[in-house]
Amino acid sequence: MNVNFTKLICILLFIQILAAGFNTVYAQGTYSVKGKVSDQTGAGIPGANIKVAGTSQGTVTDNNGAFIISLSAPATLQISYIGYTQQAVPVTSSTQTLDIKLSENEADKNLNEVVVVGYGTQKKSDITGAVTSIPKSRLSQLPVTNVLQAIQGAAAGVNVSQTSSVPGAQPSALVRGQNSINATTGPYVVVDGIPLSKTGGSLNDINPNDIASVEILKDASAVAIYGTNGSNGVILITTKRGTTGKPVIRYNAYAGVENMAHILKPRNGAEYVQKYADWSAQTGQTQINPVPNFGELANYNAGITTDWIDEATQTGVMQDHNVSISGGTEDVKYFISGDYLDQKGVVKGYNFKRTTIRSNLDVDVTDFLTIGTSLFVTNNNTDGGRVNFLFAGAMSPYGEMFNPNGTYKIHPMQPEQLFTNPMLGLLTDRINRSTNLNGNAFAEVKFSGVLEGLKYRLNAGYTYLPARRASYVGRLANDFLGTAENFNAETNSYTVENLLTYNKDFGKHHIDFTGLYSNQQRKYIETTARAVGFVNDELSFNNLGAGAAQSSASYADRYALVSQMGRINYSYDSRYLFTLTARRDGSSVFGSNTTKYGVFPSAAIGWNVSNEAFMEDVKFVNNLKLRLSHGKSGNEAISVYRTITTNGIVRQPFNGVSTIGAVASNLGNVNLLWETTLSTNLGVDFSLFNNRVSGSVDAYKTKTTDILLLRSLPIITGYNNVFDNLGEVDNKGIEINLTTKNLDKGEFKWESTFNFATNRNKLIDLYGDKKSDLGNRWFIGQPISVIYDYRLQGVWQTGEDPSKQDPGAKPGDLKFADLNDDGVITADDREVLGQQAPKWTGGLTNTFHYKNLHLNIFIQTAQGMTRNNNDLNYGDETGKRNTPAEVGYWTPTNGNNSRPALSYNNTRGYGYASDAGYTRIKDVTLSYVFGAKTLEKLRLGSLTIYGSGRNLHTFTNWIGWDPEGNYAPRGSGDWVDNYPVTRTFVFGVNVTLR
Repeated sequence: MNVNFTKLICILLFIQILAAGFNTVYAQGTYSVKGKVSDQTGAGIPGANIKVAGTSQGTVTDNNGAFIISLSAPATLQISYIGYTQQAVPVTSSTQTLDIKLSENEADKNLNEVVVVGYGTQKKSDITGAVTSIPKSRLSQLPVTNVLQAIQGAAAGVNVSQTSSVPGAQPSALVRGQNSINATTGPYVVVDGIPLSKTGGSLNDINPNDIASVEILKDASAVAIYGTNGSNGVILITTKRGTTGKPVIRYNAYAGVENMAHILKPRNGAEYVQKYADWSAQTGQTQINPVPNFGELANYNAGITTDWIDEATQTGVMQDHNVSISGGTEDVKYFISGDYLDQKGVVKGYNFKRTTIRSNLDVDVTDFLTIGTSLFVTNNNTDGGRVNFLFAGAMSPYGEMFNPNGTYKIHPMQPEQLFTNPMLGLLTDRINRSTNLNGNAFAEVKFSGVLEGLKYRLNAGYTYLPARRASYVGRLANDFLGTAENFNAETNSYTVENLLTYNKDFGKHHIDFTGLYSNQQRKYIETTARAVGFVNDELSFNNLGAGAAQSSASYADRYALVSQMGRINYSYDSRYLFTLTARRDGSSVFGSNTTKYGVFPSAAIGWNVSNEAFMEDVKFVNNLKLRLSHGKSGNEAISVYRTITTNGIVRQPFNGVSTIGAVASNLGNVNLLWETTLSTNLGVDFSLFNNRVSGSVDAYKTKTTDILLLRSLPIITGYNNVFDNLGEVDNKGIEINLTTKNLDKGEFKWESTFNFATNRNKLIDLYGDKKSDLGNRWFIGQPISVIYDYRLQGVWQTGEDPSKQDPGAKPGDLKFADLNDDGVITADDREVLGQQAPKWTGGLTNTFHYKNLHLNIFIQTAQGMTRNNNDLNYGDETGKRNTPAEVGYWTPTNGNNSRPALSYNNTRGYGYASDAGYTRIKDVTLSYVFGAKTLEKLRLGSLTIYGSGRNLHTFTNWIGWDPEGNYAPRGSGDWVDNYPVTRTFVFGVNVTLR
């Protein structure tokens, strides 16, 4: 670790803690007034402004709407919040508690809500691009370990997939479809103005409790400001910061349990025996014993069975504790938080622990200079050996788990050695830890006089990420030599941004200019050491030198990006809006024979139609805005050093001596250019019928050209492939966001939010010849990720003659369609059966309020995707493994027409393509917000209790563990982890102390 940086972190943290202490002393008035600001339903309003009339003194409410303010004389408090009508409340020294309810002013709320748009903020009414804000309710009372889980299904055009339920696994996200083939397609993540992406960090490093707002930039006008980084969309995260007032201490906690959302049960003892009997009959084998392996006979004869899935799993337990303190004076504001998350997974050995400390500080040094910091340290820990869940499903119920001496039996189905005891993984000594030390600082200078409205801001961020993995597999875990491995890596990255902004009103004219010059750099280094052959298992991975044979490897790279950007926003009379943006990026990944720099411009216009005079008599329209944007973004799409030719190393014997030699590795191409995405977006924002119905509709089309594609080369060249600018991909779609107020009957209210998105992804060209690439399953006119396979027509039944169409097939084999009508089933009879990404997604949230009780129900759906189903494709050629009872098989008597016989040998590699569409009750949360009288009795500032359930039920035709989980982010159909999707129930409390 960089010692100087560590000292700097500690010093800054110490300063901020002192600031907290000073502010505690400062806030000593003659009397204090406590209160709560809530809406008409009784739900607290976080961030409401409390100002003493005629002074600059004030404070804001906490996450639950509570506040405390110290006064020295009678005063009038002005309470305000965007979207609500301001109230004035007189107070005296006899005033102790206030319970203030603000009435909504929906028109003001919609138009004046401030949204983060990248390198600044804008009023919602002034935005010309496609920007989606995640509802704050999904951030405050939804217990998630990663903020992407809160985004899932809540934002149109953002497809979030929980590809693995393994504790600590991060969901994948795709904004407006896949526009690259070889490049990663995840969105660019920015936290407090400094990039998290490309630094080695992840959203697992950000504690959701610390997040104040999340915005997603989707169209060219919105993302062009990030240039090459914005080609796949941008997620902007703003963390909480301090506010003026007495220190406010908050404690948020939840605890709960997890279980498997759906269990694909293996066959029990009787079913397993029947399966073996059927397999023997179908394959013509002589069945000597009722079970396939003699190691199972003892338990079979004794009637002893083992539920291996039950043995490999447990009730998962999770808990999270978050403490924060915030406050400040007019000049110094601070926010400090600490969080501890502990999650024990449903599969034994899978654990995740995260500890996070964050400290945000803002200081007004003078009336023209403001400085601040955002510091956080996160440690992620997934230590421990793990059960092999795939093997647990394969074990015979008559297999022996233990040896006579109490140790795990390595081969429970002896002599079957393909599947080892799934519990052996628990004996692996394993460490897997990573730390993110992140320090961001800014200084902002405000100019006055003739330069009024001009600001200069310097942002600087530094990230240090050390990571360590180590493992030892010994004799009891089926490694009779003992194998140890140590892996250490570290990433050092920095970002420096120079921002110049100018904001000015000239009568009805408004202009907003942003200029940027920035530099990013990342350095990465890793070292791996491995040893095999230990005398005993005592030393584990702590002394590799004790191994009989050692090997080592190391790697290092450097990445750099330099950028310039300019953006101009202009509006006239809040009716006509214009945005022009241009960004120039230069990346180190490109070679010397081409322009390292790419220029990415965009333009957008907006028209607030409802502000026109001719709309005054159209009473049912409260707000109507049209938006149109067009622009270009880029994508580096390749990793470092791929533009240069490099050699690998190989060890070969020469004259009896082991010698290191060089072999061809990567063929460079110094003429590579940026992938370029041209995008057009047409949108409308609206609010109707006294703001009872509001929302937005966007239609977009993007075309990505010069795709950086790996082109195959003749083997005589010594290289397998080379990167080239070749392909072209289209994406187009429609996004709808809708909010409705369905019922408002005094103390009972019902509101709904709905989102819908459809995306059509299509390959236009690959190699310049408009021809498909069969080997890679890339087809012109089809989406990038598709299922290409035979069309299943059923199963050959007894009495049918398959010899003419499929020679060699027999009853019980799968029957495929002869698509080319040549009379025989060949590889030419394959076709595109469907796309792996959903054709459309949607989300529906219903929120019910009754007095202080609130119920939120969220339903998510994804439809139109096809995936290969591995749960239907277990290899069991010898009939010796267990298979799911839910997955049947053909016999001459049952005539099953969808599943083959046990004797079927899938030589064609058929993947069992299945409909993976689903609709899921994603989460349900019931909360109760305590009123001011109760809080006064309890001597608390605020109190909310809630219960929440996630993944409660899934409606799907999928046969298997889950249609969403356990698949690779790019939809390849490969298993990521053998881990079931989980259902979670938690209970939580949010408390604010006085």
